[in-house]
Amino acid sequence: MDKIQHKLVQVNGLKIHEAEIGGESSPAVVFLHGFPEIWYSWRHQMIAVAEAGFRAIAPDYRGYGLSDPPPEPDNASYKDIVADLLSLLDALAIQKAFVISKDFGARVAYLFALIHPDRVCGVITMGIPYLPITPISFTEHLPEGFYIARWQKPGRAEADFGRFDNKTVVRNVYILFSRSEIPIAHENQEIMDIVDSSTPLPPWFSEEDLANYGSLYENSGFQTALKVPYRSMSETFDITNEKVEVPALFIMGEKDYVFKFPGMEDYIKSDQMKMFVPNVETVFVPEGSHFVQEQFPEQVNHFILNFLKKNI
Repeated sequence: MDKIQHKLVQVNGLKIHEAEIGGESSPAVVFLHGFPEIWYSWRHQMIAVAEAGFRAIAPDYRGYGLSDPPPEPDNASYKDIVADLLSLLDALAIQKAFVISKDFGARVAYLFALIHPDRVCGVITMGIPYLPITPISFTEHLPEGFYIARWQKPGRAEADFGRFDNKTVVRNVYILFSRSEIPIAHENQEIMDIVDSSTPLPPWFSEEDLANYGSLYENSGFQTALKVPYRSMSETFDITNEKVEVPALFIMGEKDYVFKFPGMEDYIKSDQMKMFVPNVETVFVPEGSHFVQEQFPEQVNHFILNFLKKNI
């Protein structure tokens, strides 16, 4: 971890924090986090790819972690993150990169590959497969207490989270999202209340890890993180051709709660993703949760390195 360097890069009028390890002339691998993750969620993968001869770069999105907040957090969008990624590559003089992403970062990665295909060597996603670039509507088929539906309502998550310090919020989300069931609250219950305070952290997530997350969110808070992704799911994009032609890999933990989303297990296991990403391979980690890259880093690193070496 001490070998990972940190810098602030001027990107679209903001200072974007990025963590980096590996030679500047080495093939670039950019890691895109999900929620409540941050650059730190890729710590195991960054070191592994750097040791294999690649340049690992993991930014915090605008409004996340150590990066500047957007000037109008309530108007933050996926388009902003895609534009920031392009500007970051330009600022670092990187012509093409592999893009590895997790959770809602998968949408960012595939949007980037669709809009800027000449800048992408290949895409790896975890936890969320390629989904058609249309407004996401899981909330229509799940109960009112579904966590995304709750967090989409302005003020509700802020009031829920605001009862706790940032470290406790991250702790509760890690516990909830590492289970195999979708987090759904009862009618008169908030999402944070689903987790009993005596519940231990997952064994692969240490108190030191939690402290790192807590300090990063101490800087940014959750305002932008609630807007993107949860309150930006109806965002539209001017994309007419949804076929991603670059090589792709999808890594999914078989105990990931996302399998329980309506239609998701059939979509993933019947390889329907190939309609949009013809060169994708799907691999499964039998006991993997939604945080598969932190839970089983050696297995995930093996898949990543095989893909990178095959497509360099």
